[in-house]
Amino acid sequence: MNEKQNTNETFKPYVPAEKITPEFTVTSIIMGILLAIIFGAANAYLGVKVGMTVSASIPAAVISMGVIRVIMRKDSVLESNMVQTIGSAGESLAAGAVFTMPCLFLWAKEGVTDAPSMVTISLIALCGGLLGVLFMVPLRNALIVKEHGILPYPEGTACAEVLLAGEEGGASAKTVFVGMGLSALFKFVVDGLQVVPGVITAPIKALKTELSAEVYPALISVGYICGAKISSYMFAGGILGWFVLIPAIVIFGGETILYPGDVPIAEMYATAGAAAIWSKYIRYIGAGMVAAGGIISLVKSMPLIVKTFVEAIKGLKGGNGSTTKRTEQDIDMRLVGAGVALIVVLIWLLPQIPVSFVGAVLIVLFGFFFGAVSSRMVGLVGSSNNPVSGMAIATLIFSTLCLKATGDVGAHGMVGAIAIGSIICIIAAMAGDTSQDLKTGFILGATPKKQQIGELIGAVISAFTIGGVLRLLDSAGGFGTKEFAAPQATLMKMIVEGVMDGNLPWALVFIGIFAAVVVEILGIPVLPVAIGLYLPLELSSTIMIGGIIRHFADRKNKESEAGQGVLFCSGMIAGEGLVGILLAILAVVNVADKVNLSGVLNTGTVGAIVLMALMIFFVVKFANSDAGKASKKAAKK
Repeated sequence: MNEKQNTNETFKPYVPAEKITPEFTVTSIIMGILLAIIFGAANAYLGVKVGMTVSASIPAAVISMGVIRVIMRKDSVLESNMVQTIGSAGESLAAGAVFTMPCLFLWAKEGVTDAPSMVTISLIALCGGLLGVLFMVPLRNALIVKEHGILPYPEGTACAEVLLAGEEGGASAKTVFVGMGLSALFKFVVDGLQVVPGVITAPIKALKTELSAEVYPALISVGYICGAKISSYMFAGGILGWFVLIPAIVIFGGETILYPGDVPIAEMYATAGAAAIWSKYIRYIGAGMVAAGGIISLVKSMPLIVKTFVEAIKGLKGGNGSTTKRTEQDIDMRLVGAGVALIVVLIWLLPQIPVSFVGAVLIVLFGFFFGAVSSRMVGLVGSSNNPVSGMAIATLIFSTLCLKATGDVGAHGMVGAIAIGSIICIIAAMAGDTSQDLKTGFILGATPKKQQIGELIGAVISAFTIGGVLRLLDSAGGFGTKEFAAPQATLMKMIVEGVMDGNLPWALVFIGIFAAVVVEILGIPVLPVAIGLYLPLELSSTIMIGGIIRHFADRKNKESEAGQGVLFCSGMIAGEGLVGILLAILAVVNVADKVNLSGVLNTGTVGAIVLMALMIFFVVKFANSDAGKASKKAAKK
């Protein structure tokens, strides 16, 4: 304990507590809000497309530096930090929302319930976002300050390093914008003009399957950012599904009618191909594997969870807003307590939020618990490895059982369970993001109270954005389709229906569960393999391409973390997401057909291969720019 205290006492932030510099300014608020909308919309698009999201903190930081330091000629690292604090809130809230709330649209299509209104989506997201930030306020002193030097908070520390290297901010920001522009062009050519097919497919008749890859820059970028190891795990899941399970089902199934299919397997394959076998059978196996992977990750974290909860209770005793030292000021705990109480009452009473009193109580208990767990988990392993989906699965199972036990069954009970799960998922995602941002601020010497207010602003703006984005994407392509598979949300829907009605093909689900056990015994992370099995192969194939590029970039560039490549790919994800939203708007207003040139020009598979080669070329180019910098540094030494 003394060692911790000594570490904290000797730590000096970049901006001393007694120095006052621009931080919570009109410029930082406006830029932060714009980035929250941009990265929130982009991550919502990415989440419903591939079931994954990416961190926006570092791209937001370099963009803010590019504008504030280079264009506006201002020298204020804390102002740039405020921009990324507000901006990253959009990405985190979107991540929590898109993993659960598309379920409501899927049920509406099935006639189970009415489609959710923008007000309902926004209010659910708003309550979860605000609670996620407020629950983190009393934990800041325990996790960020007292555990400094013990909890590394990798993304938060990396973001601080990026901001401190502000002299290079202009070039880095340019990299992000170039990625956005090129990606926007590629996406518009494929899905706007539609002169290039979005998928390259090669049938393999001998194995009764096919090999395919999507031609989208965001997928290559996800693979590059995640790295070769995670990408290879996802691709391994895809191989298991499409080159092991699908051929086995087709070859051995023959004329058998296997539930949930309603025609012989041979006929199903002959008429609709391997994709039909995946849809009817493999995705249930994948669902069982994903669910088991989430629960396994929670079980393995139980010692950490118990310790975190104890630390959270201790943390309630510290971190009030009465201190006079600028770098120790938090939002007043009385305001935090009043805010939490008011939000919970609104969750219970507002008719737009389908949550009962029992559900509101569950939200308080699970919300604070998983918010604390999420904050500590990202401190240890980073946001990318935070098992938010596992927490959501555990919450959904328990809350559905509770609602069913109290007589809240049928459509109302299922919608209520998803609403509870959505709020908890958003709380966990926002708490993790807030803790990372507060760590960045702690290193830089930011004012915690101002950062917490910035997070609340980002949560409010993003909550109202996400409602429109989800409605728009559903109107344009529809969730549960090939365009927007919404894999995480589809899984959550299956879990709630399975617990409430017992109508899942449990044999397939249990095959997935025991497959997860086998993968865990082998010492391989279950969730990326499970996601690869659950998603169509065409997604994980393209993600694997990005992972391979990252592998060779890392081998060439051992002295840095391929910064330019990561920033370029972050921009590519944002660019595709924004054009995806734009095309959705054009589809809704019936203008999309006017820019569609597929009837005039269609380049076919050759065009898709050329476009894929161009994407690979640009990613390799920016990845190798880091290797060039590293070799120059080595030569100087």
